[in-house]
Amino acid sequence: MIKKLSDKDKKDWESFIKSNDKIYNKDSSNEINPKRKISTKTIDLHGYSLENANKTINEYIKDCFSQNIKRLIVITGKGLRSNTQNDPYVSKDLSILKHSVPEFIKSNMDLMKLIKEIKSADIEEGGKGALIIYLKNSKE
Repeated sequence: MIKKLSDKDKKDWESFIKSNDKIYNKDSSNEINPKRKISTKTIDLHGYSLENANKTINEYIKDCFSQNIKRLIVITGKGLRSNTQNDPYVSKDLSILKHSVPEFIKSNMDLMKLIKEIKSADIEEGGKGALIIYLKNSKE
């Protein structure tokens, strides 16, 4: 099927060719659309005790919210080297930061008022050893 161009389409095309306007290439990693850029901060909780990790993440989320940061990458680790395996009084599954930090955040109503979404990180951002937190606008 051959479709003929209308006169208007031809004029629009000629006008475009003559102009110096550039088209944003969304597939090109070299061009950045400033409207899509999201302010991001990262925190690494490796080596923190459970208590220190929870205290730190509480302060960190509130601080980032006040700075209008929209996206946080929280690296908890996968818990593969946790020392709790040798302690019979500590639950292996619940003491790992990977599980306990998100649970702490979700159970803290003051923090959840600041958070839009919590999700697992993609492999290039830490995979199973990290989570992504999207913060609300401070105006919301």
